[in-house]
Amino acid sequence: MKPSVKVGILVFLVLLADQALKIGVKTHMEYGAEIKILGLDWALLHFVENNGMAFGWDLGGEYGKLALSLFRIAAVIFLILFIRQLIRENIRFGVLASFGLILAGAIGNILDSAFYGLIFSPSYYHGGLATLFPPEGGYAGFLHGKVVDMLYFPIWQGIYPTWVPFLGGSEYFFFKPVFNIADVSITTGVLNILIFQRDFFRYYQKEEEVAAAPAPVIPESSNQDLPEVQDQ
Repeated sequence: MKPSVKVGILVFLVLLADQALKIGVKTHMEYGAEIKILGLDWALLHFVENNGMAFGWDLGGEYGKLALSLFRIAAVIFLILFIRQLIRENIRFGVLASFGLILAGAIGNILDSAFYGLIFSPSYYHGGLATLFPPEGGYAGFLHGKVVDMLYFPIWQGIYPTWVPFLGGSEYFFFKPVFNIADVSITTGVLNILIFQRDFFRYYQKEEEVAAAPAPVIPESSNQDLPEVQDQ
């Protein structure tokens, strides 16, 4: 199977899982609702939405939202072209899979931003379930939809000791952010490159060094260097 086909299948499977879970949560859970995963108190489906970046981080304002959506689209185009270049260079599949995961995650969150505002009604606390393709239209325009997050793992919580500067006596959570499968895909791809594919950077460093190396200087031939031939 060609590497391009393998990467395509990987991207498709991540997108399928990401969008299936998001749509299921959006249409079957009220905003803020929680469901325990396997009955665990520290592993939850917790439905929230955000206007911004991964793991619930926010980039406020309409212009901020639009700028982030356009940046994501540009990043996806760059990643597609970059992966095609890596395939032409016969880079091993571990590297291709890592960038494929990053691409899938980026596309997954773009789909939310681009289309969810058009195809869903709003979600509210205790306000009923969102509707897919509502007769009155969606809750936002193109590229202004909200990203659906639902994976929440508050594994540990407590109080900072009083001797901790600035934070003493305040409450902390680990792990507090709420995220989605697309975020997990991006993070997995980045960590895999940084931890297990470090020689990929050495490969490109060698390529740059070879390209930057000066061309060897070949001395020009000169008649003065040739021995004289005497007439007989």
